[in-house]
Parts: sequence; C-alpha cells; structure tokens
Amino acid sequence: MRIGISGSSGLIGQALVRSLRADGHEVVRFVRRTPSAPDEAQWDPRRGYVDPAGLAGCGAVVHLAGAGVGEHRWTAAYKKEIRDSRVQGTAAMARAIAALDAPPAVFVCGTAVGYYGDTGERAVDEQAPAGQGFLPEVCVDWEAAAAPAQLAGVRTVFARTGLVVAAEGGAWGRLFPIFKAGIGGRLGDGRQYWSFISLHDEIAALRHAIDTPGLSGPVNLTAPEPLTNREVTAAMGRVLHRPTLCAVPAPALRLVLGEFAGDVLGSQRVRPARLLESGFTFRHPGIEESIRAALAR
Repeated sequence: MRIGISGSSGLIGQALVRSLRADGHEVVRFVRRTPSAPDEAQWDPRRGYVDPAGLAGCGAVVHLAGAGVGEHRWTAAYKKEIRDSRVQGTAAMARAIAALDAPPAVFVCGTAVGYYGDTGERAVDEQAPAGQGFLPEVCVDWEAAAAPAQLAGVRTVFARTGLVVAAEGGAWGRLFPIFKAGIGGRLGDGRQYWSFISLHDEIAALRHAIDTPGLSGPVNLTAPEPLTNREVTAAMGRVLHRPTLCAVPAPALRLVLGEFAGDVLGSQRVRPARLLESGFTFRHPGIEESIRAALAR
C-alpha cells in the first residue's frame, strides 16, 4: 500500500516509517521544506497547501505533525503555535484528501489523551466528554479540523495517544537519563495517573487503525491499565536498579514549567476501550515490560 505520513521526522513518525517499509509498503513523507528525496512531497500547513501528487494513489494517510507540547515554556506565542500547528495542519491535510478524485480509504489523525483533561482518579474511555483547559480545547479543535475528510466519506480515526515509553524521544526520553543517574523521583505527590504506551504498541496500534475497516472516530492509544506517577517511578527504579528518592515538589515544577506544570501534575486515567474491542493485542501491557522494551531498542 502507498501511505502518506506527515510528522515523519518525529519519534512516532520515524518508527512508523521504519515499520511500514519493513513490511514492503511505499511511504510518502510530507515535509515543509523543498523535497530532496524521491519519497518526499511538500506541504505547507500555514498556507493550507498539500502537494496533491504526493497524496495520489495513497490508500491511507497518517497525520502526526504538530509542535511539541513540552518543548518550550507556554508563553502566549507558543500556545498559539501549539494550537495552529495542529488545527491548521489537520485542516490542510483533510481538505487536500477531500479534494482528491480517489481519496484514501482511511485518514488516521494523531491526537492526544489531553482531550480528557484532568480526570483525577476517574477512569475514562472514548465515550467521555472533553475536559476543560488549554489542551482539551486544542484537541477538540484539532479533531474538528478533520471534518472535510469525514464529509468526503473517508474513514477517519482520531488516535488519542498517551505518554509513549521510548528512550529516544518524547517525555520518557527525558526521564531515562535522570533516572539512570539516580536522581529520578516522583513529580508532585505522585498520585496523578499516567496513561502510557510502549513505542512498539503505539506503532502497532496505528497500523491496526489503518488495517481495521470498522474502526473510526476516537481511539485511545494507551496501555490497558494506567498507573500513578508514584507507581511508574517505582517501576523505573526497579528496572534501572537506581534509587528514586529525589521527588520534585509541585511548586518547583510550576516555577520551571509555568502553566504546563498543571498538565504534568494533572491526572489522566485513560483506558483503550475501542482498541481492545476491535481485537488489538498489546505486546507490552505493563509498565516494566514497556520500560525494558524501550531500553532494548
């Protein structure tokens, strides 16, 4: 199958490209710069442009592009960049797909469990409403921007991803060096739930979304049972054989991270009901096996 991917230079995008190519699929990578390789096609989300030749013949499009939520302090300007990069990019890709004479069978739009906001100790699945705050508002607009593809009859999946356990990037990519140095610890009181997923299962779930005809709408990409930050911290210590006594107080996080600290300290107890109902099997359902898999890559 010919598959178009935006955000192919990110942690998830790179792994997805490798996985698809290993199985013989043709991958078209959408890039903002001038294409420099035969497998690249140009797009400019700010101008709403996507090269139609890159989309032509694609059986699936996976849209993963967007500014990193934790990359910078949340100034007003960076919050606008977070929102615009997701909403404008999704709208551009969805309109371009809808305009094709032969659109792809499926559009997988990577979104986030940030949709649910702070759920406290309450477990939620895909039927839960959006939460309150900046990230839930972004996620609502992000998913709404895919409407042109949906209206064109393209099966559209919103892959609401949790915290990806990987050594080479993302939130866990920052955690591993700290814990390996023996200075890791819980964040705040550690009672907040983390909805995690191994990188292997993230990629397998995205491919499951591509290959499962009846699957559409929101699909949570998280391990079956979320754990508290305190439990995750203990697991990191066990696997790495390091102490985990250096807790980071909530006031210190707020001082360093600003508004984003509210999401770091917030609790998201998200379960993948639709993924499990559709027959997906996790290779790494638990946190320790997810950590070990990340270290083995």
